[in-house]
Amino acid sequence: MRNAWLLPMMFLAGWCSPGVRAEDCPAWTRAQAHAEMLALHDRLDSWNREYRKGAESPIDDAVYDQALQRFLHWRRCFPEQAPAVPADLADATGNVRAPVAQTGLAKLPDAAAVTAWMRARGNKDLWVQPKADGVAVTLLYIDGQLSEAISRGDGVHGSDWTDKAQAIDAIPKHLPHAPARVVLQGEIYWRIPNHVQAEDGGINARSAVAGAMARDTLDAATAARIGLFVWDWPTGPADMPSRLAGMQAMGLSDGVKYTQAVHSIDDVQRWREQWYRHGVPFAADGTVVREGHRPAASSWQATPPAWAVAWKYPAAQALAEVRAVTFTVGRSGRITPVLELEPVQLDDHRVQRVSVGSVARWKALDIRPGDQVEIALVGLTIPRLQSVVWRTQVRAPVTVPDPDAHDPLSCWAIAPECEAQFRARLVWLGGKQGLHLDGIGADTWQALIDAGLIHDLLDWLSLTPTQLAKVPGLGQARATALAQTFADARKRPFADWLRAMGMPPAAGMALPDWPALGARSAEDWQTAGAGRAKSAHLAEFFEHPEVRAHAARLHAIGVQGF
Repeated sequence: MRNAWLLPMMFLAGWCSPGVRAEDCPAWTRAQAHAEMLALHDRLDSWNREYRKGAESPIDDAVYDQALQRFLHWRRCFPEQAPAVPADLADATGNVRAPVAQTGLAKLPDAAAVTAWMRARGNKDLWVQPKADGVAVTLLYIDGQLSEAISRGDGVHGSDWTDKAQAIDAIPKHLPHAPARVVLQGEIYWRIPNHVQAEDGGINARSAVAGAMARDTLDAATAARIGLFVWDWPTGPADMPSRLAGMQAMGLSDGVKYTQAVHSIDDVQRWREQWYRHGVPFAADGTVVREGHRPAASSWQATPPAWAVAWKYPAAQALAEVRAVTFTVGRSGRITPVLELEPVQLDDHRVQRVSVGSVARWKALDIRPGDQVEIALVGLTIPRLQSVVWRTQVRAPVTVPDPDAHDPLSCWAIAPECEAQFRARLVWLGGKQGLHLDGIGADTWQALIDAGLIHDLLDWLSLTPTQLAKVPGLGQARATALAQTFADARKRPFADWLRAMGMPPAAGMALPDWPALGARSAEDWQTAGAGRAKSAHLAEFFEHPEVRAHAARLHAIGVQGF
């Protein structure tokens, strides 16, 4: 079973309500809607089959959840063209009726929503728990003996897991000091000693235990990896302190340890951070806040209740739709494909674009607008393309820049197909590795290009304050300061100018002046200490007609070394 609570909860929490805004739905024909939904249905089904086999997960649990949500949303948009909902592993339904319905949880988006929910309850009799990332189970004990273990299923009926439960040591077979009839609800999870969610993420722990419970038999080694976290005693006392005391007496200490009283959002956030950034024995995808008193268990339904809510942790991975594929061209002529995305939230970052890395990788992945990709953060800051989750059935054409038009010595001036590389040359020239033109970045260079003031790499050297003041957005003061910065650049050392112009690295070698360097052959560079390949690149740079023309121009205005 993958995420047994998810599928029924979304149906019952409004995903299939009759009203849906057209602007929230893809602009598809009926035929395309059927084709796209069928393709995603088949992908979901194939992932589920992988879990049944007990193999490693082909997709992150969170991305699976998002893909399933996407499928259900599309079904709501196009109900007449929709295929059936894919079976949620072996447990989309079941024929064993649970003694108490599994309610699922509504998810609140942020601290403000949790604060409002708590305030509506007077901030009284509230408790917080980690939201263990496993699979839900209902346990029935008669006269202290384990009688039934039932999966979440659709919340009312589930699969009979009693035989598997007998093999799991973490599930008590006998409860001491127990009433005659005890119903427990909890999460069976994959044991991960000292797991730090903020650092390690979910690591597909849910899929591991879900796959184990979906198999026909449960071997001893796998059973030993499974733990139990009891998060509720539906048939217990009416108040939480009495329930916790009773659970402690029955030996269910984990459920007691991870249920804490809270009186404010600060209390919730303190425990949330504690469980997120410090070791716990299981993966958790958020926190749960619940009222201590709740209705009698006989009235519970398989719908998210009003007396408990979930607040998910920041996503470690996200599913994102590709809006467009663009290409950047760097100073050296390297072409990098970039995916423009429908914005997604990863931790505290709103991600709207991600690099594919190389044209070769893009071609191998064949990413087009409309495809769905998996995005993660590297070092908690940089978005990275993990995989293509599935491809749209309509393959839009994408125009790739001509790689033969770009190399380390191309695009020294504005010309067709040269805009990106030329702009990159300017950014490099003015940056820390070049002339250190403080406060001048890509936007400033683009403004000067758009104003028609720069066509060649060195045109900026002759710009006056009057010319610059006419550039939209600069103003007189900024124009005067910019003209002074440009004038001061003429005084930069010769070595800075060489780097600014893009000379291949020549660390540790003497750089006398331009006439001497321009006269060197590849053999001369090797004699000076460069390797064979670097010597060829250096000789090619100094012999290039564009480079020589720019050097002559710098000589004419008296720049040192030229």
